[in-house]
Amino acid sequence: MLERKTIASAAIPGGEEELNLVSHGRDFIIMLGRGELMGTRMQYSEEQLAVLTLAEIDAPRPRVLIGGYGMGFTYRAALSKLPEGGVVRVAEIVPEILDWAKGPLAHLTEGSLDDPRGDIRLCDVSALIDDANDGTCEKYDAILLDVDNGPDGIVRDANNRLYSRTGLGKARDALAPGGVLAIWSAAPDHRFTRRLKDAGFDVEAREVRARPNNKGPRHMIWFARKG
Repeated sequence: MLERKTIASAAIPGGEEELNLVSHGRDFIIMLGRGELMGTRMQYSEEQLAVLTLAEIDAPRPRVLIGGYGMGFTYRAALSKLPEGGVVRVAEIVPEILDWAKGPLAHLTEGSLDDPRGDIRLCDVSALIDDANDGTCEKYDAILLDVDNGPDGIVRDANNRLYSRTGLGKARDALAPGGVLAIWSAAPDHRFTRRLKDAGFDVEAREVRARPNNKGPRHMIWFARKG
């Protein structure tokens, strides 16, 4: 049996537990305590978060905001589907996540950290949403959130505000007309679907498997369109 080895750890700003980067044979996993947040064996749904969202928007040169770099699956998928002239901005709050992307996970980045269409910032995604609302930057055509395990913050309590009705309203206001807020979750949540509708979105919830062969856990992605 292959042994899991912790090769790096990182404190989460505002969180109570550490993130651990673990190797398991040729695979890598980011863990919170004993729970797996993401890993290289089951990345398909995180890629689909970007692929399906970009298929939903009509902007010729889309401005995309991603909350959470993680292992970069969503970011790289967004770049692969980005039309000419578009930009993908990423907010990551844990500095070590980006260090891992340049170090033990460098084989996964495939040069994406140097892509001129990308803009990776070390900050809370809520700050970039606020910037779009106060006119500091242009509004986004899509906002993709994968900052936790879903709309209930387990990584850090502050994530809950993103998924509150107030936080969803701020995300809606940071979108251009017809823009899409897409949210990844490890599990369905019917109350959250209602919360999105109450925040003024037209909502579609889609189930996506964790692996491309229609196997693995069933994950949920909400696509909430600004009318």
